[in-house]
Amino acid sequence: MSSPSLSLIVIAAIVSAALCGQSRGATPPLQVGFYKGKCASADVEAIVGGVVKAWYDYKDKTIAAGLLRLQFHDCFVNGCDASLLLDGGNTTEKAAIPNRSVRGYELIDAAKAVVEAVCRGVVSCADIIVMATRDAVALSGGGRYIVETGRRDGTISLLKNVDLPSPSVSVSDSIKAFAKKGLNATDMIYLLGGHTVGVTHCSLIQDRLYNFRGTQKPDPNMEAALLTALRTRCPQNAKVDNEVNLDQNPLSSMVVDNSYYKQIVKKRGILQIDQDLALDPLSKTSVEAIASGFNFNEKFGQAMIKLGGVQVLTGTQGQIRRSCRAVNKS
Repeated sequence: MSSPSLSLIVIAAIVSAALCGQSRGATPPLQVGFYKGKCASADVEAIVGGVVKAWYDYKDKTIAAGLLRLQFHDCFVNGCDASLLLDGGNTTEKAAIPNRSVRGYELIDAAKAVVEAVCRGVVSCADIIVMATRDAVALSGGGRYIVETGRRDGTISLLKNVDLPSPSVSVSDSIKAFAKKGLNATDMIYLLGGHTVGVTHCSLIQDRLYNFRGTQKPDPNMEAALLTALRTRCPQNAKVDNEVNLDQNPLSSMVVDNSYYKQIVKKRGILQIDQDLALDPLSKTSVEAIASGFNFNEKFGQAMIKLGGVQVLTGTQGQIRRSCRAVNKS
């Protein structure tokens, strides 16, 4: 069956939505249903959700992993202000090494185009990121959490501001990094559960496979069968930087669930921080509880809501960008 073009999807969404007004009265900072009544009868969240579903159904069923990473990388720099979306050459956040493999920009562009067509100048790119990520998580088997909206878009995106936790960060340092964003250790543990979908690359785990902490030996905390499989996938002198699923359960590597925690408890973590999360006394008990089935979907959703509230711009701060890739010039 051939896939409908994105243009047809956009047209269908536009036709089904009501034309809107453009009033921007004073509003509370962030709230559930912020856009209700701001676009006449058009349901902004439903419009974004329709674009995400079409993307998931016809283009990319792995989009949840891309959007989770996009939201995290955006919120952890200047806060959740869509600054990561700004184009601008080698001086913007996009140019930072950890951001060069971030994806999902085209989906956000598509959702923005539809929303602008039915409700011009009202809905921020920052809110579209949060809404789209929520919808992609739900489509990928996760719980559908309720998002708060009302963010405005930032106007500054600088490479020098990017300071994201590395894949080899210790648990204690990771807790400190999250604390700087107003997120506690429990939030961190659940947000790292986003690794239940997505991939990394062999180059980021070579040390664990061949020279862990300068020992010339593999990480002793990696399960033997996983080590063998990963060495096959990631030869020491390979010229190709292969991808590796972060969740090594082949039945759930594209599903947002607690499988990630089950894997790291079995010493099948891929990134160093993943495995350390199951071993460090600061996080071990929580990881084991989540692996055993402790309410992952609800708690993950709560953590995503808190992440979406990091250093937001509201009221008259920032702007509502007409294009997610560029600052309004007037």
